[in-house]
Amino acid sequence: MSGPLWTAFEAAAATGGLLTARGEAPSWQADRLPEEEWTASGLSIDTRTLRPGEIFVAVRDARDGHDFVQQAFRAGASAALVSRAPQDAPEGAPLLVVPDTMSGLHGLAAAARDRCFGRLIGVTGSAGKTSVKEMLRSALSACGEVHAAAASFNNHLGVPLTLAALPSDADYGVFEIGMNHAGEITPLTRLVRPHVAIITTVEAAHLEFFSSVDEIAEAKAEILLGIRRGGTAVLPADNRYYPLLRRRAEEAGVARIVSFGSGEGADVRLMGYEPGAEGARVEASIGGETLRFRLAAPGRHQAVNAMAVLAAARAAGADLGAALAGLETFRPGSGRGARHEVRLGGKSVTLLDESYNANPASMRAAIRTLGDAVPRGEGRRIAILGDMRELGQGSRQLHAELAEPLEGAGIARIHTAGADMAALRDVLPSAMRGLHADAAASLADDLITDLHDGDVLLFKGSNASRVGALIEALLARAEAR
Repeated sequence: MSGPLWTAFEAAAATGGLLTARGEAPSWQADRLPEEEWTASGLSIDTRTLRPGEIFVAVRDARDGHDFVQQAFRAGASAALVSRAPQDAPEGAPLLVVPDTMSGLHGLAAAARDRCFGRLIGVTGSAGKTSVKEMLRSALSACGEVHAAAASFNNHLGVPLTLAALPSDADYGVFEIGMNHAGEITPLTRLVRPHVAIITTVEAAHLEFFSSVDEIAEAKAEILLGIRRGGTAVLPADNRYYPLLRRRAEEAGVARIVSFGSGEGADVRLMGYEPGAEGARVEASIGGETLRFRLAAPGRHQAVNAMAVLAAARAAGADLGAALAGLETFRPGSGRGARHEVRLGGKSVTLLDESYNANPASMRAAIRTLGDAVPRGEGRRIAILGDMRELGQGSRQLHAELAEPLEGAGIARIHTAGADMAALRDVLPSAMRGLHADAAASLADDLITDLHDGDVLLFKGSNASRVGALIEALLARAEAR
């Protein structure tokens, strides 16, 4: 980005707001602007992570952001987007006053979208959204300047914040769009207006808020409503809801539909997958061309995700050779497949960190990944599993049904945490049944005692199950190798 993300006058034009300063009386009929124009390098709604030079957006959500304007200026905010001038704001603090700060944020987002001539890609799905977003970042970074959120900012706040921070000279923008309820994706996809939209998969997730997976499929299909004229939908050919998703894309007037998967007939097809110690060798077919590359992310499901990435990159006009080289630089992040070789209790072991959230589909994919792992020497495959949340009345049954894939993958020992995971423990063969605790973090000491040299351990659970805290505790206790 060669210049500032926003100037004061650009932000005022985008929001229809009034530029003023603390101590001045805001008036919608004011006929003058502050003498000094401010600029901004970004936006934030959280004073704890706000960086100097950013606009603080005082949204009303769980708490009222207007109560934190003073802290924002202390942290170095260049201005604050507010609907009223807080009494404790510093004298002379630059304010952009709007009737409603969420509407103001959407105004900034829409203006940022319209002034950028890069290609925008939206990603949704029951699993794999963040991995696909990060794979796209790696792949497209070899082709131009890429804008994407650093974290999983995929809700009603995160999406407009990410879009409002889109530089005007970005070549590509990648936006993760999530939901817990029907109707949540529609306003977000219509705000982003992607040139390309990906649906990674449709599975049983958030069933607490839906009566069936059919309803989840319809909710995920909402992303198709925002695709621009002439745009592309990238859809999962292996998924049982592919016909429905394709039909919804056609009804939405999507110009081009590209399928991806491992089954025959997929437009971008996974032809070969050979797991290894540091990921996998992958062979893909796209447009009649065979591509071979290394993928550092373990798991066949990640290779299928890579097919979606290649399809989207091609649809966005990226050079496929460069995108493939960029994809090979991708490394899975914390909680999403990161691999750690450590010593614990004098034993050399491998930790597979899949601790960022879980549903039945992503849990089964992670189990398959563990099944592909090859322990060293007399080592074993071990799973540490926390509760899957938001699954509704059938939650305990969905947990118990994991016993079959665990046995099929050759998992030697399963440690569990949480009330619903107790349902899995109850149906496991006694030889596979390991430790159990109400809270995952309390397993640390006994888990270390139970280790064998060469073990490979998988950590997986919904965020609320705190399996991530367990692996952090183990990494903190790792010995020098």
